[in-house]
Amino acid sequence: MQNVILSVLIGMVLISGCQSQTGTTTKHPIAIIPAPLSVTQMKGSYSFTDRSRIIVSPLNTETRVAADFLAQMISNSSGMDISVTDGSGNARASVYMSLDSSVKNAEGYYIKIDRRSVTVRAATPAGLFYAVQSIRQLLPPEVEAGHVIKGMELVLPACEIIDEPAFVYRGMHLDVARHMFSVEEIKKYIDILALHKMNTFHWHLTDDQGWRLEIRKYPELTRIGSFRKETLVGHSRQKPNIFDGVTYGGYYTQDEVRDIVDYASSRFITIIPEIEMPGHSLAILACYPELACTDGPFEVATTWGVFHDVLCAGKEETFVFLQDVLSEVADLFPGKYIHIGGDECPKTRWEQCPLCRQRIREENLADEHELQSYFIRRIEKYLISRGKEIIGWDEILEGGLAPGATVMSWRGTEGGIAAARQKHRVIMTPNNFVYLDYYQCEPEGQPLSIGGYLPLEKVYSFNPVPAELSTDEQKYITGVQGNVWTEYISTPEHLEYMAFPRAFAIAETGWTPARLKNFEDFLVRLETLAYRYDIMGINYFRGEYRDTRKP
Repeated sequence: MQNVILSVLIGMVLISGCQSQTGTTTKHPIAIIPAPLSVTQMKGSYSFTDRSRIIVSPLNTETRVAADFLAQMISNSSGMDISVTDGSGNARASVYMSLDSSVKNAEGYYIKIDRRSVTVRAATPAGLFYAVQSIRQLLPPEVEAGHVIKGMELVLPACEIIDEPAFVYRGMHLDVARHMFSVEEIKKYIDILALHKMNTFHWHLTDDQGWRLEIRKYPELTRIGSFRKETLVGHSRQKPNIFDGVTYGGYYTQDEVRDIVDYASSRFITIIPEIEMPGHSLAILACYPELACTDGPFEVATTWGVFHDVLCAGKEETFVFLQDVLSEVADLFPGKYIHIGGDECPKTRWEQCPLCRQRIREENLADEHELQSYFIRRIEKYLISRGKEIIGWDEILEGGLAPGATVMSWRGTEGGIAAARQKHRVIMTPNNFVYLDYYQCEPEGQPLSIGGYLPLEKVYSFNPVPAELSTDEQKYITGVQGNVWTEYISTPEHLEYMAFPRAFAIAETGWTPARLKNFEDFLVRLETLAYRYDIMGINYFRGEYRDTRKP
């Protein structure tokens, strides 16, 4: 740990010149994660007073989101009443926000801070919001306390920032099927993503171990499918398995989902729901065994892993059920994407199922792999009819990729490379770089994890654009996502410990061009922002950030 501290101090000396391009220094360092495209620090600073005002042009429901966010943060921490008004007339203010067509990137922004004013320009309301998140990180960390702190000065360093994201998709995933988290815990997770300019929350809502979403047409999914009779204690590799004997479960009502969706939208985050199919479906089969290839009986899984019992691709009832479910899902989530899983679907039952064999013959399919492709294509066709597009894990490449599908490449980058060469959009999420349920340091003394080893330095090193792709093919890489699977993560404290600060490195990978990324600089900014995270109550990992293992 001493080596880490020393490296950070050295980095602060070496990086300070990069952060202050004019060669000036102030007591207000420019420490923003993700790193902006361009920062020029200047002499002086701007101080908010009780006479400060925010003018927005044009002022409407969407543009005032960013202005209200800033005004509320200032008010909560200082007690100052900062009004938000439109740009008409001769109104004078100290903060000017405007939509400006000269900012070409849809999520880009421009900030100029001097002694007299703060100017913010962006092409869209989202860009204004991201600008405010940068301003937020430049304010004293105490603004995160949520209550008035007497005598606190709200000061911003004078600077000019030009910024835009490298990728249009910047996401984090959370598995709530293995272990679920409360509405408030989900909102806190979203808040942390928003601070770091992530724009997508991938919500893994169903799996073998639990169904977490109210579907009104199929009440058994929550009455039976959302609960398992017990949970594995210790690692699944430990034999014999030991169980806690305690019923575990719960689900989100549709009203709770709408609340979370609205909350995320107010932070310019789109939620992508994931409904697993055709594999990882034991929670469904426990409720509706007639959708399986065999008679069962089935129960919600109490262990982790991959199970042979999956949804029957030969039964029409399966597709009727899924269309009904997806109809309610589509109504709940206004974003254009629905994630349908498609991963880790054993073909054992399909190989033995007369109805699946019959489906293969009738549809002139080569084998069970093409049967999965048929399955995915049917689901895609239905979702298109509902105005949605599908995302699936890279297994949807098996048997031929469904037209228009977006691939999440999780088994390394190979699936993403293959999909990009077929001109399909790709989100890079390889397990060896962005699976945050892996150990982040030596396992000794750490909470139980699934395994693997993924220190912050390696996460930060990831480049989502494979060198194997041509310039034209690289255009299909739309972004990057970190994944948090929760087989061994059961509390919000453990979730945050595993996710952060590694998720911050992923945020920087999604936003900052690869040519500008610098791990030493990132560590300096991380150290600067650490107290802010403390005040926010984030239980982030504070240990060794580098890979210290001997080669």
